Amino acid sequence: MFKPLIIRFLQHLTSQNEWSRPYLQPFSSKVVQFDFVLAKANLLILEDGSLALSGEKHTPEATIHLPPSLALRLLAGDENAKMHIKIDGDAHLATEISKVLQQIRWDVEEDLSKILGDIAAYKIGGVSKKTFAEAKKQNINLAEMLSEYWQEESNILAKKRHVEQFNAEVDTLKSDVARFEKRLAKLTKTLASSVN
Repeated sequence: MFKPLIIRFLQHLTSQNEWSRPYLQPFSSKVVQFDFVLAKANLLILEDGSLALSGEKHTPEATIHLPPSLALRLLAGDENAKMHIKIDGDAHLATEISKVLQQIRWDVEEDLSKILGDIAAYKIGGVSKKTFAEAKKQNINLAEMLSEYWQEESNILAKKRHVEQFNAEVDTLKSDVARFEKRLAKLTKTLASSVN
């Protein structure tokens, strides 16, 4: 029931954002899967560069893994979270579609103006933008609150300083092992030359 609506909405978005089509056309007939852990969605790139939902029968050429914790960080505007997105398959395809989806915007006012007229659409659009901005602010606050709770109370997430300390210790261990390997190779070479 919802799939036809989602397909029409995706096609409408790509028609409103004509700039995106040239970026997607080289990948026509390819499927990208978004794996949100709890749900998966396959997007098919059509010949004209628009998007449609793909059935489960299509094998995706690329998969973008977005666990809920990472999605919360992305919603909160954490730029570092993008570095932790896991991509399987065709990385170029997944990167291009991610860039396009991050830039796509729905022009609600244009759609409302066809139904209600320009003035009403403008006013409703203004209220919608304020409401969306407030909702985004609340989502960011919720994401920060959950992140803090998971770090402080339930220890599900590691604190940044602990991760940095762990990384520094791993780097130190790595350099120690490299020095040890060099000494061992030198000692082995010395022993081999003294035996001969």
